[in-house]
Amino acid sequence: MQLDIINQKGEKTGRTVDLPDEIFAATPNDHIIYLAVKQYRAAQRQGTHKVKTRSEVKGASHKLHKQKGTGGSRKGNIRNPLYKGGGTIFGPKPHKYELKMNRKEKDLAKISALSHKAKDNAIVVLEDISLDAPKTKTFTGILKSLNANRKKTLFVIPEYDNNLCLSMRNVDGVTGTVLSDMNIFDILNANVLVMTESAAKMFSATETVEA
Repeated sequence: MQLDIINQKGEKTGRTVDLPDEIFAATPNDHIIYLAVKQYRAAQRQGTHKVKTRSEVKGASHKLHKQKGTGGSRKGNIRNPLYKGGGTIFGPKPHKYELKMNRKEKDLAKISALSHKAKDNAIVVLEDISLDAPKTKTFTGILKSLNANRKKTLFVIPEYDNNLCLSMRNVDGVTGTVLSDMNIFDILNANVLVMTESAAKMFSATETVEA
């Protein structure tokens, strides 16, 4: 799969980049995508929710009145769940929400997500950019030239660049990530996937090493 490399003005540079068909032209597996997104979102949950049972709330432990002869219902102590301020029954307890997926499943899910983006023509390869200082205005200008300024955009770079990351972090709808940290949720959540030239070429390099 070949894509044109676009410059900062939104014009074709005349150069192209080859993206491996094994990744960007594969047959998507939607069920694996579902499982991977489910695992990702479950991992974001802290699982620290907690309520107090009747043994943990404050209150006297003596029986409120005798068992029989009052004409009322049987009662234990003031910490009874039926009373205001009493304990909670069957409430949430801290636990993990983690779901297990093996590495091959995760890789297949990411390949499937990238294939969907490729089929939707939602991948843009931008020539490498370098900023002398953090400048949000410059970065938004680049997005505008790519017609991505009003879309949810995933901006992928090969390695961490402090000036570039600071320039994009306050731009609404833009998620910046290093290629190695790219996750399936960010891929699917974005309307446009913008990769720098060096990041795009890393796919071909990885494919060559594996071969």
